[in-house]
Amino acid sequence: MARYVTYSQTGGPEVLELSDGPEPTPGEGTVVVEVRAAGVNPIDIKLRAGIRPSPPFDEPRRAGFDGAGVISAVGPGVDGCGVGDAVVVQNTQGTYATHVVASPGNLTALPSGVDFEVAAALGVPVSTAYQVLRSLGVETGDRLLVHGGSGSVGQAVIQLARSLGAQVVATAGERNHERLRELGAVPVAYGEGLLDRLREAAPEGFTVSLDCAGTEEALAVSMELVDHTRIGTIVQGAQYHELGLQAWSGGSPEPLTPEQQGWRDEAVAAVLPLVAAGAFEVEIGRVMPLDDVAEAHRISERGAVRGKIVLVP
Repeated sequence: MARYVTYSQTGGPEVLELSDGPEPTPGEGTVVVEVRAAGVNPIDIKLRAGIRPSPPFDEPRRAGFDGAGVISAVGPGVDGCGVGDAVVVQNTQGTYATHVVASPGNLTALPSGVDFEVAAALGVPVSTAYQVLRSLGVETGDRLLVHGGSGSVGQAVIQLARSLGAQVVATAGERNHERLRELGAVPVAYGEGLLDRLREAAPEGFTVSLDCAGTEEALAVSMELVDHTRIGTIVQGAQYHELGLQAWSGGSPEPLTPEQQGWRDEAVAAVLPLVAAGAFEVEIGRVMPLDDVAEAHRISERGAVRGKIVLVP
């Protein structure tokens, strides 16, 4: 038997249900992955709550898009992977489960030395960070301002930007400043006086800005400090789009271009060698059993932990 987290209506965490069912069988061109860990992402919560639009329900909807595990069955027409292979799963609905059917195109081989919990935490944050940095053209010599640097995407952005040769200043609450320093960023507290503190932190100014916080303060100081062609957001898409700034997801009316989607698709494979080499860190905030999925969503919504929440079947 397999176990799946589903929901049949939008609402609070209580709409999430854990159900038993038969183990899936792979169809043409697909495999079944026995899930060892699944990452909890903001998009999971927004879809469950109805904040992010989704089609009407015609059957229970499975939750989760990121995970890691071991291939347990291979369907016809699949080459390049086999039963027993450890893999990272991304962009595949239904990873909050013991088993998930996936396309090989959404799998990346898991290197030796990277555990399942860390691998499951990579997908959405790393894909987002990698794509936005490419979209903004961040390179050696850039001075990047990141609003909301202590979140999972923010931490990934800092590390990838530093690997590209950029200097990074990141805003966060003071309790998270030491973490930002560990990742190579200069931390700055948000709140009244932010503009002056940012100017002090980067006397030469900033060349690029990314908003992962979604506050009016973040927008205002970015427009004051950075050329408007190099300001972007992942959380305030509609507002930034109206102002002619760059926006990806987060309510942006413009879909990703094929090039941007391609960057997202290649991100996990590009970053996994860095993880294996100890050159990229993933902060795990909590590891929780699949049975506690509703509580995991509550904790995430409250912002009660820093780092990724990971579910283990």
